[in-house]
Amino acid sequence: MEVMETQEQIHEAAHSHHEGEHGGEGGGKRLVAIMISVLACLLALVETGANGSQSSQIAHNIEASDLWAFYQAKTIRKTTMETVAELMEASKPANLSTDQEAVWSKRIADWRNTAARYESEPDKGEGRKELRARAIAAQKIRDKAAAAHHMFEYGAAALQIAIVMASASVVTGTVMLVWGAGFLGVVGVAFGLLGWLAPTLIHL
Repeated sequence: MEVMETQEQIHEAAHSHHEGEHGGEGGGKRLVAIMISVLACLLALVETGANGSQSSQIAHNIEASDLWAFYQAKTIRKTTMETVAELMEASKPANLSTDQEAVWSKRIADWRNTAARYESEPDKGEGRKELRARAIAAQKIRDKAAAAHHMFEYGAAALQIAIVMASASVVTGTVMLVWGAGFLGVVGVAFGLLGWLAPTLIHL
């Protein structure tokens, strides 16, 4: 009788242990599933940042190119005005009347004033000086957006690999894959934060 009771206790203990293992395994899979969901959300955010930075890079690259082209056109016009003024001044006849002298001098002054306006036009921001500053500013924004895009791309790659590793751990039951996925998830988030906050902090 005692032997039968002991066998029943052993059987119940084994059954309880078996259920505990399945419960633990199910809980682990749920945690991994939650991890995959979180990683997928983070991946979506990082890819959104990548798309935004790429759009900004393209837009400001076009802006910088247009501004430099405008700058070159202003340079050509300024040089032309200065050359014309110098030629007029050099070819001015010596026997001009007072009225003719005034007209001639006014024309030379007009050319020089036009050349000066091409050099700097603060009210419209379209002088060579202002165009150069705007073009450089656009280039800086473009370069920062390009650096951010690279950071987001690295972050997205790390998060994608993390999702693959976490998914593989569900099938294989390998704990190291979960840890690896967690590590790459942190790396991906770090790159994403660099893309948003300090894209030029490191160069890869």
